Amino acid sequence: MKITILGSGNGGCAMAADWSLAEHEVSLFDFESYSTQIKAINKVGGIYVEGELNGFAPIAYAGHSIEKAVKDTELIVVVGPAYSTEAFAKAVKPYIKKGQDFIVCPGSIGGGLLFKKTLGLEFEDESIAVAETSTLPYACRNIEPGLVHIYLKLKGGIFISTLPSQANTRIHKKIDQVYNAFIIGEHYLHTMFQNANPVIHPAVTLMNAGRIESTNGDFYFYEDGVMPAVGRLIKAVDDERISIGNALGINILSDPKIGVMQGYMTSEDYETAYSEAPGFKGVKAQSQLDHRYLNEDVGYGLVLMSEIAKKLNVETPIINSIINISSKVMEKDYRNENKRSLEILGLSNYSLDELKKVFSNV
Repeated sequence: MKITILGSGNGGCAMAADWSLAEHEVSLFDFESYSTQIKAINKVGGIYVEGELNGFAPIAYAGHSIEKAVKDTELIVVVGPAYSTEAFAKAVKPYIKKGQDFIVCPGSIGGGLLFKKTLGLEFEDESIAVAETSTLPYACRNIEPGLVHIYLKLKGGIFISTLPSQANTRIHKKIDQVYNAFIIGEHYLHTMFQNANPVIHPAVTLMNAGRIESTNGDFYFYEDGVMPAVGRLIKAVDDERISIGNALGINILSDPKIGVMQGYMTSEDYETAYSEAPGFKGVKAQSQLDHRYLNEDVGYGLVLMSEIAKKLNVETPIINSIINISSKVMEKDYRNENKRSLEILGLSNYSLDELKKVFSNV
């Protein structure tokens, strides 16, 4: 199968290498402002991968022409932080063809909705299917240009849902050629809310803010940063996320339960599961507070969760507190930035019953 990856960051390079090693034809696109990886890959004709996967992965095309990258491709996977989703959609829009399938991986809570809306398509439009995943299927880092280290390829617990839902089975069959970790979500909103980054990252970052600033992140984010008190705060955020799911009629699994399914963790105890998780060992903290762990996971994640909770009359005092404290710490107003809201996603006029109808898998 011919597959195109949009994004040459950690996840994009890991995914491109994995599909190539599975003997698929892979193209890789990124914008010219992110040329370092593209140049390194072109120099040798592929990506070196180490860790859980090992070898040299040939890449058929790596460059800045999105038209060339997506020409005649069957599956296009968008791999990047939340702020990149709309930019990739705008770039690819002139070149999409009926019958192409897209996956936003990860969706970062609503990325698939935003991507399809940016393409100018109704969510129910069957001509172009757009899925989103609850998380990335790897723990990985680009060690140097052209070399990616995969610490963990997830064993399970990754949810995926498609717009429209009729395309769920087709897209699942495609990704199942390389992964066996993906599960079709019981509902599109289920997949959205199973993204746990907003549950974990802001809580750990705020509780270790002084340490990050004084050491420039010279400690292990999970092993050193998630002591029992921090674990209890993570649980409080997770409990509110699960309550939102209950109000939507969907079963959100706790983050430690998902972590065990994925292979990150061996325990479901919030107070010890993160610091003792084999999949999190060796992950260094960010070097500064101005980082996606707040900018993305609060600005795009918790703000949207809070807004949906308000629509459902679900109380989320802990989530709201983290939004407020993060805004003060970063001297930003994450709510008023309006990075990813019901309005931005095109959902502001939907009632609860309409949301369930539009995004259900029936």
